[in-house]
Amino acid sequence: MLRGEEPRSRRLLGVALLALTGAAAAALVLAGNPGNMGLCGACFLRDLGGALRLHQGPAIFRPETLGLVLGALLWSFASGRHVGRSGSYAVSRFLLCVAMAFGALVFLGCPFRLLQRLGGGDLHAWAAAPGFVLGVGVARWFEGAGYSLGKTHATPRAVGLLGPLAFVALGVLFVATDALAGPGPGSDGKPPHAPWLLALGLALAAGAVLSATGFCAISAARQAFAGPRWMLAAAAALVAGYGIVLAAGGAANWSATAQPVAHGDWLWNTLALALVGLCGAFAGGCPVRQLVMAGEGNGDAFVGVAGLVVGGALAHGMGLAAAPATADAAGGPTAAGQRAVAIAIALVLVYATAMRGAKPAVG
Repeated sequence: MLRGEEPRSRRLLGVALLALTGAAAAALVLAGNPGNMGLCGACFLRDLGGALRLHQGPAIFRPETLGLVLGALLWSFASGRHVGRSGSYAVSRFLLCVAMAFGALVFLGCPFRLLQRLGGGDLHAWAAAPGFVLGVGVARWFEGAGYSLGKTHATPRAVGLLGPLAFVALGVLFVATDALAGPGPGSDGKPPHAPWLLALGLALAAGAVLSATGFCAISAARQAFAGPRWMLAAAAALVAGYGIVLAAGGAANWSATAQPVAHGDWLWNTLALALVGLCGAFAGGCPVRQLVMAGEGNGDAFVGVAGLVVGGALAHGMGLAAAPATADAAGGPTAAGQRAVAIAIALVLVYATAMRGAKPAVG
């Protein structure tokens, strides 16, 4: 609806559906998810790494990840669009997604959570958002100079089903066993979380909407530089839908203080989001978009999802993740996290420079 040639009525429907997706994210926050974190690809995949005991940080299998993947899978089948795809530079996507996780966990949120923080009134997010747009803009310049992630091609359908089946297997482990660390179905333990059936149901709907519309926060940021701007309008609609429902529930907070899972270091929030924008554009989508594409049958996107899980685990294992501000402490990035963001930006730019107009070797 928001990509390719579509009539205006379909575009408007896509924008409206994104407003409803924002409202669903706010409903998940009001139902128990962390503040301004109704849906967050990087944070939820970090939590999955904890559930798999890959690190000692937050540990929980969030049904929202399964819902996003399955919603996209079901929509792609229902619309006749499901096809297995692979063949781009999967190793590059994996490592770019590792670096994207580093940036997201210094800022404390992926681009999808950035939109929710904007809608919830987090002034730190508003101040740092230009960094995200700048990162995408730099990536867009490299793409104009010849950078490419490579092209996927059709594969047997079984290849495209491997990613969704992996998430189904995790869902079965979550529901039927205690193999995963963290709260199980019906548990009230930490980390904070919405009731699992509600989380799964709303995420199923969101996954279908995100597949049907093709929405991606990275693509929305691209449209700050060139039209058409329907994706950017859809991002604004998501922010508005989220903010209206959150305010109706009495949870909005338009200020720079007492923001949930956030810190006020403007410089490193901005640089971390610039890294996220760079990596997301170079890797073909933000963390939520990677989950949706994996559901649609893109095996390389599932490799990106794996990179986000590993990146989240490394960020917590190596002390790169920022600390949220609390009533007793300002929080903020660690020195290791600052170094990781700076080094990752430099390495990603070196890689993009090397890939300008690069062609595969023959022989």
